[in-house]
Amino acid sequence: MVFEHMMKSLDIKTLLTPINTFLLCPTPQSWIDEAIKPDNLPTLLVDHANCELKAAQTAMLLLRRYAVDKESGEALLAWLKPYEDFVYRKIGNGDFTQYKSLSKKLMSKSEFEHGDELISKMVLLIKEELHHFQQVWEIMQSRGIEYGNLPASRYARGMMRHVRSHEPAKLIDTLICGAYIEARSCERFAMVSSHLDSELENFYISLLRSEARHFEDYLSLAQLISKDDISQRITLFGEHEAQLILDTDADFKFHSGAPA
Repeated sequence: MVFEHMMKSLDIKTLLTPINTFLLCPTPQSWIDEAIKPDNLPTLLVDHANCELKAAQTAMLLLRRYAVDKESGEALLAWLKPYEDFVYRKIGNGDFTQYKSLSKKLMSKSEFEHGDELISKMVLLIKEELHHFQQVWEIMQSRGIEYGNLPASRYARGMMRHVRSHEPAKLIDTLICGAYIEARSCERFAMVSSHLDSELENFYISLLRSEARHFEDYLSLAQLISKDDISQRITLFGEHEAQLILDTDADFKFHSGAPA
């Protein structure tokens, strides 16, 4: 048991090293203390499920806006529709096993030079995020937690406020924002895992293992699309991200700042 615990800790440390190097600040201890309170578990899980769906939606939006033709865009919408219907319109019973992932092969727009690379990485990300959404929902069901409505946190909105409006700068900045959101998610998976029961601990560690590369995928795409070095933009968004995490926040969410 001791050996298994040591190997698990080593595995987490290895996965977190590039993430912690990328992020400009750690999650405040006050957020961790708030997150592990039993009364906050329903909010944590509901908001986590929302985040998984939003990550899939963001990847789909990037594909539809930049990379795929109209017919492929419609296939992407159909792919996510059952999940969006359930969460936003209360349609369906939450059983997503009956739905196929994609109804057709996605076709890249001829005018977008890096369409194939964007499609390859974003389709895989969507598959993983939707799978994780379903896993969170199953845990919620097993614990009698209802999927209630929660307002969005200020975090993603605060990040996107600094995205430039002209292309390709807009796409590059959006990808950098995606990298920070994914990296912070993984850091928080690790921060809360050891404080929760064994089912949730193992679940969050499994998410860390599968999602640890997402932020690097976003960054590699951003640099691929940019003709210039993006390190200054990465630093700029890193500073904004750290400020959002360290500032006090009256609203507890998976990506909220330090509790007020």
